[in-house]
Amino acid sequence: MRKSFYPFFIILFAIIGGIAYIWTPILVLLVIVLPLFILGVYDMHQNKHAIRRNYPVAGRLRYLFEAIRPEIQQYFVESDTSGRPFNRLDRSLVYQRAKKVRDTVPFGTQLDVYKADYHWINHSISALDPHSLNINPKVRIGSSQCTQPYDSSLFNISAMSFGSLSKNAILALNGGAKIGGFFHNTGEGGLSPYHLEPGGDICWNIGTGYFSCRNSDGTFNFDAYVERATKPNVKMIEVKFSQGAKPGHGGILPKEKVTDEIAAIRLVEKGNDIISPPYHSAFTTPREFVHFIKKLRDGNGGKPVGFKICIGNRSEFIAICKAMVEEKIYVDFISVDGGEGGTGAAPLEFTNHVGMPLKDAIVFVHDVLKGFGIKDQIKIIASGRVTSGFHIMDCLAHGADLCNSARGMMFALGCIQALRCNDNACPTGVATQKKHLVKGLVVEDKKIRVANYHHETVKSAVELMGAAGIDHPDKVGRFVMFRRVSRTEVETLEQTYPEVAPACMLHEASVPDKYLVPWQGASADRFKSYRLVS
Repeated sequence: MRKSFYPFFIILFAIIGGIAYIWTPILVLLVIVLPLFILGVYDMHQNKHAIRRNYPVAGRLRYLFEAIRPEIQQYFVESDTSGRPFNRLDRSLVYQRAKKVRDTVPFGTQLDVYKADYHWINHSISALDPHSLNINPKVRIGSSQCTQPYDSSLFNISAMSFGSLSKNAILALNGGAKIGGFFHNTGEGGLSPYHLEPGGDICWNIGTGYFSCRNSDGTFNFDAYVERATKPNVKMIEVKFSQGAKPGHGGILPKEKVTDEIAAIRLVEKGNDIISPPYHSAFTTPREFVHFIKKLRDGNGGKPVGFKICIGNRSEFIAICKAMVEEKIYVDFISVDGGEGGTGAAPLEFTNHVGMPLKDAIVFVHDVLKGFGIKDQIKIIASGRVTSGFHIMDCLAHGADLCNSARGMMFALGCIQALRCNDNACPTGVATQKKHLVKGLVVEDKKIRVANYHHETVKSAVELMGAAGIDHPDKVGRFVMFRRVSRTEVETLEQTYPEVAPACMLHEASVPDKYLVPWQGASADRFKSYRLVS
């Protein structure tokens, strides 16, 4: 019996002892103690619910409260009046799809359709039969300089590190990716055995700490990189500049989570918080960066290499595009992380007030790539609170080619948003390194739920495309999505974000006015703009 259960049973037996003092002991044993004991043993050995495995009997109170007031109903009552984020609906929808139970709702539209910024899809009378569409469409990632392009799913697992997540969570995520045929981003915490063991496709995220490919002084180790990047499971490499939850700060792994195993995988010393630098040491200018990209692609045998960024100073992103054009070296994809992205540990100010929101960032990145005439070489991956088929369609309409999700995949694992990610006490075993809690997450069950959630969400996105008369994600454009500007005004995303002319940013004279100042401040030879205005 796990030590964490001892206090519960001590209290339980103390209560029972008090009752027995004034009542028949045998009756107490038969009516109360024995049923609770049997129930506790059953909870400890069932595989479906991590809370009940980790907190037998007591954990059932959570499900009792949900039965009294279902979370999805609570969301509908409060969402339009309190201004709270959509976490309740997100979680309820993911749970339903992960478990393959009914995900429909009664009484039609539950949102205020006259509220400013309400979005909807422009459907077609000539809608397509969903059964005639590919329910798992693929998007090819790979520029003309990539010799091993990767055919990606429309929806994949966003960056979450081993260390931040438990080994069982990583095993279940990658196992789900193997079943469903989509990729699993490692997060910046390094390439662990748990990412490789199930055999799912991997996008190896390399951050400023160069975990799993670093020297003892924290600099980049090319030989260690080649050893891991050439593994068959590793399909893509992603260089991380920043993430939406804490852009410009660097990753944080509290020392409470740093085990001997994690220290060995990351090639760091145990006993301290692991805080990644806020900048890269392997390059210092955009021109050096694109040559670093080429070096990584040459070292991995021609697999796709891209970078992840939460847009900050616009001139710095434009500088990278100038460097790609001048050096004729292209990345294969760009992961755009919105400022609203999630994390297990970040300063509050960075979480709430740093970084461009996702939709604005997607539009900006798409326009700049198109303006430099290189969008056909580079795919845009969107991440930042993407959990449903409509979220996918919304991102595609803004200019993305495919999407990643961290939040949704964690919900599929059983995350209940207990908000204990940063203190190593996650009750569901998802975001902790405590063995007695990790055991609550049963890999064989949760990997199926991850695969189910992926399948049902992509299916939903494809059905929405069919409703709009569109047969492939590549054909989704800004014309599909409508948004309410005010109670009496509606416009399409085309009107909100007019498309720029192809190759218009190659010469200053044709740069659109809204991009002129950051364009003038951008140089392939420096990241920081010489102008105060970005």
